[in-house]
Amino acid sequence: MNTSKIILDQIKESISVKESILSSQSLLADIEKAALMVTEAYQSGFKTLLAGNGGSAADAQHIAGEFVSRFYFDRPGIPSIALSTDTSIVTAIGNDYGFERLFSRQVQAQGQKGDIFIGITTSGNSTNIVEALSACKEKGIKSIILTGTSGGKTADLCDLCIKVPSMETPRIQESHILIGHIICCIVEESLFGHLKK
Repeated sequence: MNTSKIILDQIKESISVKESILSSQSLLADIEKAALMVTEAYQSGFKTLLAGNGGSAADAQHIAGEFVSRFYFDRPGIPSIALSTDTSIVTAIGNDYGFERLFSRQVQAQGQKGDIFIGITTSGNSTNIVEALSACKEKGIKSIILTGTSGGKTADLCDLCIKVPSMETPRIQESHILIGHIICCIVEESLFGHLKK
């Protein structure tokens, strides 16, 4: 096993995907649109709901933490809920209704019109994200989905689908957190830039 080659290849592949994002005007425009959707929701007193499975659940928690705590500088916290974090809720819904209802039930219970749902799914086909989008439609909640290059089933069900140009899960996830950070940065600057020291 040539570990040096593995390291270099992994870094090069990650850079290549990010360069593809950088060169896509439509993708950059979608990222900006997402940031503006979230900013407008916060300006109107609403919140974000984030969801994902596995590594994408960790990304959802990560972004929610940036909103509630801080990103670049001290400022008031803004409301954001990662729907994978409450073990009692997650296990109750899983046990009573099934794993596919994990996020839709929480959207129904905790979401309101004006909120933004951000679903993270590398395939775009996660059943519980698809079900959550149906709940969003019923409640008038706008949705943003982060996926890989195909967009999967979620692409036609959400308000905005940001498709990372890759089919490889690790590369997609690396770009998802980059996109999440960009959204956090724009939201923080838009809402609280005047508080920077």
